[in-house]
Amino acid sequence: MTTAQDLIDRSIPFLEDVKNRTAGGELETWLNENHGPGSPLYDDLARMITEGVRAGWAANVEVDGPKYRRSRIAEPRDVLNYFSITAVWMDSVEPYRGQYHQHPYGELNLVVPLDPGAKLMGPRGWRGAGWTAPGPGSHHYPEVKGGALIALFYLPAGRISYDITPPAE
Repeated sequence: MTTAQDLIDRSIPFLEDVKNRTAGGELETWLNENHGPGSPLYDDLARMITEGVRAGWAANVEVDGPKYRRSRIAEPRDVLNYFSITAVWMDSVEPYRGQYHQHPYGELNLVVPLDPGAKLMGPRGWRGAGWTAPGPGSHHYPEVKGGALIALFYLPAGRISYDITPPAE
């Protein structure tokens, strides 16, 4: 059975590889071309985080009822190039929004659909299996539709802010 430490250990070489890159469209394209579904990294991380959610050590804290759970797996530290690792599990067939938040330094987000039609809204629209990489200063609602998925995300310096006011609709 996969442990949180196994996931952390598998993330270390990846974080070494991306430590000097800036989140945004260019990095999102690079991640999907080099580490997208079918690559050893994507497939390993997707399997590990799925096992972690099923085992109860990842995305195990309800945020907004049964549709939205989250948990931090690792705090930023030297061995992780000062990235944190967090998992989110969301499940809704109809479009569902989680907590509005901001990424002061951006985010690298591995999207793992558990249901075939599950998608996460990213900076480039709805995304199934693959990566999103919202840039520094980006802010949004995490949104899911089409079923259950896991978002495994890496935050530079562990920075995420929930004290931002969403724009008026």
